[in-house]
Amino acid sequence: MKLAVIEGDGIGREVVPAAVEVLDVFGLEFEKVPLELGYARWERTGTAMSDEDIETIKGCDAVLFGAITTVPDPNYKSVLLTIRKELDLYANVRPVKPLPGIMGVTGRNDFDFVIVRENTEGLYSGIEEIGQDLSWTKRVVTRKGSERIAEYACKLAKQRKNKLTIVHKSNVLKSDKLFLDVCRQVASAHGVEYSDMLVDSMAYSLMMHPERYDVVVTTNLFGDILSDMCAALVGSLGLVPSANIGENYAFFEPVHGSAPDIAGKGISNPLAAILCVKMLLEWMGKVKEASLIDGAISHVLENKLITPDLGGTVSTAEVGHAVAEYVKNALKT
Repeated sequence: MKLAVIEGDGIGREVVPAAVEVLDVFGLEFEKVPLELGYARWERTGTAMSDEDIETIKGCDAVLFGAITTVPDPNYKSVLLTIRKELDLYANVRPVKPLPGIMGVTGRNDFDFVIVRENTEGLYSGIEEIGQDLSWTKRVVTRKGSERIAEYACKLAKQRKNKLTIVHKSNVLKSDKLFLDVCRQVASAHGVEYSDMLVDSMAYSLMMHPERYDVVVTTNLFGDILSDMCAALVGSLGLVPSANIGENYAFFEPVHGSAPDIAGKGISNPLAAILCVKMLLEWMGKVKEASLIDGAISHVLENKLITPDLGGTVSTAEVGHAVAEYVKNALKT
């Protein structure tokens, strides 16, 4: 199996090596393919990512990704959006689950849900025009895109509590009526219990009653916003992983950005990137191995082996090493 390893910018260069250290402990047969993409490369060469890079990524099975700094150029083509579209990574999957001893803004830990976001169209269609007096972006909702994300969400719901919430804004955005109707049809066909909510009501409800939800499916922009918001429930953007899944490829990245204000200080939290390794293992069918990462993260949190964002004094590399050592010892037993 080939794994493209892309550290990217800022703290991506710190959290990805920590995650790779954990992955290496399992001794799986990976051919790691390192690639440099992002702002630092753009500054040096004028190109954040080339066509050759895309072809290299397509020659791999999966991607482990760090973070990208937005390039200050109106002609800049987003690295993330390009990869998602070129690899047809239609499902963005973001689990929202508390970690031991970490409380978010609500002070509760009785929730465990997943946001499944359509990842290739909506307001991130890339069809837009920028002008001095008028700028616009075309919002695209297709039956195909809606069907396949609904299928993915329903499959996941069947593995969990068989409960789906469809999030939309069809009272104002008429294009959402297609998304809503298709999701309802797919859920009914699969025998999945479903309900739907307007996105603004859902934002409030997720903060007030997160325990009510299991699998949430929504369009691109709404999913992006809601999933970042829900990191506050967990306690930090540095604790939330994500996966971008397609028919032939998978792409794993922490939800956090490149955080240039703390980059290079060795204090960034690597747990989201390490949880991405867990999602990678699950995608590979290595469920037993993935569960060891849960135990390792519980261990470091219980023993306060944590970075400054969680009130600790341990470095990024030290946290990664502690998780790797726990997994190594667990594999021996």
